[in-house]
Amino acid sequence: MDFLIGWLAIIPSYTTPLLLASVGLILSERAGVLNLGAEGMMALGAMTAAITVLAGHDPWMGIAAGAAAAVAVSLLFGLAVVVFRADQTLAGLAVVAIGLGVTGTVGRPYVQQTFGGLPKLGDLLALDPANPLGRIIAAQDVISLAAPILALAAWWWLMKTQAGLRLRAAGENPAAADVAGVDIQLTQLAAVLFAGLMCGLAGAYLSVATSHVWVENMVAARGWIAVALVILAKWSPARAVIGAMLFGSADALVPRLQAIGADVPVYLMMMLPYALTLFVLFLTSLSGRGSGEPASLGAVYLRQDKH
Repeated sequence: MDFLIGWLAIIPSYTTPLLLASVGLILSERAGVLNLGAEGMMALGAMTAAITVLAGHDPWMGIAAGAAAAVAVSLLFGLAVVVFRADQTLAGLAVVAIGLGVTGTVGRPYVQQTFGGLPKLGDLLALDPANPLGRIIAAQDVISLAAPILALAAWWWLMKTQAGLRLRAAGENPAAADVAGVDIQLTQLAAVLFAGLMCGLAGAYLSVATSHVWVENMVAARGWIAVALVILAKWSPARAVIGAMLFGSADALVPRLQAIGADVPVYLMMMLPYALTLFVLFLTSLSGRGSGEPASLGAVYLRQDKH
């Protein structure tokens, strides 16, 4: 029972960064912009947040700084692919390279320096530690509780509002949306910036809320898992909640088994989330196109292309 409670208590901390990043990527891709830069933006967010807190600022200020750093990089990506019509795949990979390169250089002096992070609910509320539910709630923070609500709000905005319809139209049929009065470039650029914001929050959460330390490569391919999660969720923020819980639960299993001293092949267990990612992509490929993917995802739209 203690193992189960401990596992359930840490699952949200593993789920939250995946969910935040995937929701941002979903809105970017719903607008028609293929975004593969999550790994680099999350790394920038994690490093910037850690450096900000180490400089003596509040953890919330660190999270805001991490999000801002990722937004700045996503602006460059957005200008490249939306305004100058660069290849979206190559531009996304360039963002990953820039993010990992900058964090490996700028962040090196700050490696392994611990700092105080976001408070847990157990520090703010009087919860009974003998109560299993109280133990689980006490281990959470504000962001881990807000992330599913944010994902559902994003789904509602995307599917139930006029602005969400315009964004989806930009990704499905940009020519028709353009004729209807949708500013395709502005819509896509806004979606890309939102994706940068969410990826920056995800990275900042890793360093400030979960680890309380900065180390190189701490994102550990979670950005790529978020990319796979977009496909698993069929480009739906609501389904992303379930998918993130699936991946987060698998990722959280390793430290819990280590904590109880279970005799398991640790390195093989650490492969579990990534093996699960490959398995999900394999299953998705069997279903082929048309499983929620925007029709014009990755396509370059020119105004003279409209009919």
